[in-house]
Amino acid sequence: MEQLPAYRKIDLDTWPRREHFHYYRSVIKCGYSLTARVDVTAAVELARREHKRFYGCFLYAAAKTVNSMDTMRMMVPPEGGAGVWEVSNLNFTVFHPEDETFTDLWMEYHPAFETFYREFVRVVETYGDCRGIKGRPGQPANFFCISCLPWLDFTGCTTHSVGEPALFPVIDFGKYMEQGGRYTLPVSVTISHAAADGYHTSLFFKKLQENLDAF
Repeated sequence: MEQLPAYRKIDLDTWPRREHFHYYRSVIKCGYSLTARVDVTAAVELARREHKRFYGCFLYAAAKTVNSMDTMRMMVPPEGGAGVWEVSNLNFTVFHPEDETFTDLWMEYHPAFETFYREFVRVVETYGDCRGIKGRPGQPANFFCISCLPWLDFTGCTTHSVGEPALFPVIDFGKYMEQGGRYTLPVSVTISHAAADGYHTSLFFKKLQENLDAF
């Protein structure tokens, strides 16, 4: 049997959210989506100044935020109960304008921006021309999903799934717009209610903004 990536099992006897986790996993299996607008001025300016892709810069800020929060790295251990991945890697999309399809790629998360960005470039250059849903083989179990809709400044986005909502976040972000010298874009987070409540997702947006401002 393939060995799982590192995780920490949660002590359900002392975990304050144990009833919430059980209720939304067993009784009402629901998820939700929240969309908010974030300021990406610092990231846009860095990308232009250093000739980097904004996409890779935003992926880093989002991945750093996910990896700073237990509620965004939830999982179910093989023996049951609840756990938290030690690290959550990225499953992101690349678009093929030639045939108007997209492909999922995955990359390991690195906490240092320059290391992260070099790996992002390497993965895109190596696998970005692959076609089909999965462009890079060997995707690990510890991941979250993120994709960009650079054509649309949307006000809401919901990802529907059949069966139980995913414990990992599904993040979509749209086209950035300029007003008064500042750049903003919409970000949507879809996640299982068992993993995170509205408070935690609101905290995600707060931390994401802090990471975006830090560029």
